Amino acid sequence: MNKKTLKDFDFAGKRVLVRVDFNVPLEGGEVTDNTRIEAALPTIKYLIREEAKVILMSHLGRPGGQVVEELRMDPVGEELANLLGQEVLKADDCIGSEVAEAVSRLDKGGVLLLENTRFHPGEKENDPEFAKELAQNADIFISDAFGAVHRAHASTVGVTEYLPAGAGFLIQRELNSLGKAVENPEKPYAAIIGGAKVSDKMSVIKNILPRCDYLLVGGGIANTFLLAQGYEVGESLVEEDMVDLAREIMSEAESQGKEVVLPIDVVVAEKLEAGSPHKSVPIDEVPADWQIVDSGGPKSIEKYKEILSKCKTITWNGPVGVFEIDEFAKGTMAIAKTLAASEGYTVVGGGESAAAVKKAGVEKEVSHVSTGGGASLQFFEGKPLPGVEALDNLEE
Repeated sequence: MNKKTLKDFDFAGKRVLVRVDFNVPLEGGEVTDNTRIEAALPTIKYLIREEAKVILMSHLGRPGGQVVEELRMDPVGEELANLLGQEVLKADDCIGSEVAEAVSRLDKGGVLLLENTRFHPGEKENDPEFAKELAQNADIFISDAFGAVHRAHASTVGVTEYLPAGAGFLIQRELNSLGKAVENPEKPYAAIIGGAKVSDKMSVIKNILPRCDYLLVGGGIANTFLLAQGYEVGESLVEEDMVDLAREIMSEAESQGKEVVLPIDVVVAEKLEAGSPHKSVPIDEVPADWQIVDSGGPKSIEKYKEILSKCKTITWNGPVGVFEIDEFAKGTMAIAKTLAASEGYTVVGGGESAAAVKKAGVEKEVSHVSTGGGASLQFFEGKPLPGVEALDNLEE
C-alpha cells in the first residue's frame, strides 16, 4: 500500500481527526455487538500513547440527513470508555462551535467522540463545505473505517482535501490481508462465492476467476448456474436473465483450466421458513413445487471438504444457504468449520459470511474476517476504494 500510515506522522500534541466505523447494533440504548469498536482500538490506543488529542467521528444507522434520537452516539461512547478504561468526551454535534470548544478542552491523550455524521445531509453528499467544517478543528486526518472506505462521503474522502491524511492500523491490516489472498494467492486457491443473486457477484466472479483454481458456487447463485446446466430447480430463487452469463462463466473457466464446483445434492423445502418440511435430494430430483434452501447436501459437503482441504488459499464471500434458519444452515456451517480447520490462508469477506463464521463459533480460527462488507466486496471486484485512494501517497 503506497499510502501514508500512522508511522509517517508526529502526533504529539496534535489534534487528530479519526474516521472510525462505529456503525454498531443498538438495543435498548446499549451496544449489542462491539466488534467494530474493538477493531478500532489499536489505532486509538496508539494515538493516546503518542499524546495526540483524539477526535473520533462515525456514522450510525441511516438517519437520512436529520437528527434521530435513537441513533445518537452516546451508547457507543460509553462502550468505548469501558474498553479503553478512560473517559471519552461526547459532543452533541460533529461540526460547529460546541465541537470547537470541546476540542479546545482536550488534553494530550484525551478522546472526544463526535455525534453521528449522517445527521447532516452533507455527509453522504460529500459536500465540500461540510467536509471543511469537519476538518477545521484538526491538524491531521486518519482513516480507520474500512467498512466505509467504499463510500465517497465527506468524512471518508472530503476531509482529505483540507488535512494531511493517512491510514490507521485496521485499514492497513484489511488491505494487506485481502491483498495477500486475492492479488497474490498461494496456490491452489479456492474462491467460494455464495449469496442470493448472480448479478450481485458477477464482478467478483470475473475478477477472481483468472486468479483461482477452484470456483465454488453456492446459495441462490448456484441455482442460476444449475439452471444453465439444464437442471430443474423447482420454485428456487433464480435469475433467468443471468443464465447465459452463467454459461459463459463456465465456458470461460473450462478454457482457462479452472474448475467450477456446483452442488451435487441440495436441501429443498416446501417453504422458506423455519419448521417447513425439508429434505436432501440429488440435484436432478428437485421437486417442482419445492425450493432449494441450502447448497450443502451431504455429498456436496464432502465434495467441498475434499477440495478445500488441498487449498493453500481460500476466500469466501456469501453464504451457500439460508443459514439464518438452522435447518438450512448445514452447508454454510460446514464451510465455516472447514475454513477454520484449514492449514491454508483463509479470508472471509462480506457481512453475511462474517455473521456465518460467528454463528459457527470459529471467527478466531479463520486467518482474516473482514470488518467491511461492501468494502471487501468492492476489493474482491478489483475496484478502487475511494476512501483509500484519497489518502496521501508516500513520497517515492
